[in-house]
Amino acid sequence: VVCEQSTGAPPVLMDLGALLQSLVDDRTDQGQAVVLTEPAEEAPPLRVRAHPASLRRIVDNLVDNALRYGRVARLDARRDGGGADGLVRVTVDDDGPGIAPELVPQVLRPWVRLPTGEGAPGPAGSGLGLAIAHDLAQREGGRLLLENRAEGGLRATLVLPEA
Repeated sequence: VVCEQSTGAPPVLMDLGALLQSLVDDRTDQGQAVVLTEPAEEAPPLRVRAHPASLRRIVDNLVDNALRYGRVARLDARRDGGGADGLVRVTVDDDGPGIAPELVPQVLRPWVRLPTGEGAPGPAGSGLGLAIAHDLAQREGGRLLLENRAEGGLRATLVLPEA
């Protein structure tokens, strides 16, 4: 993965909402069904210290996965906690089939693709998107969590320390 982080550049203070809005604008300009939940008007900007290209790559990969397996990618970013231990959670929800819980650890490894239904061709992809997102999240001091949503589909959550 080539990004600022691999060149030794330090992470920068970023407005996460602005990055997500830019990504959503780019995707909708391409005709993709990607939406961002609007933050409350009184909410201060969500700030993280990260490498911009790495953070964009993580979210891009999660959106790609959501669009590949579902019809729409719904993004949301929220503060979780406050003070020195505050976290920011970016969620990407889809309405696809989800992932069997026992397979979640496997899909975070490189080259792993889930089996598809009997005789159905699998979605195009190399099995690297979630593995790259997982690796970059850890390099940025965060975590990537995957869980099935009660209403169907998958929720990918990027958890980062708030700056």
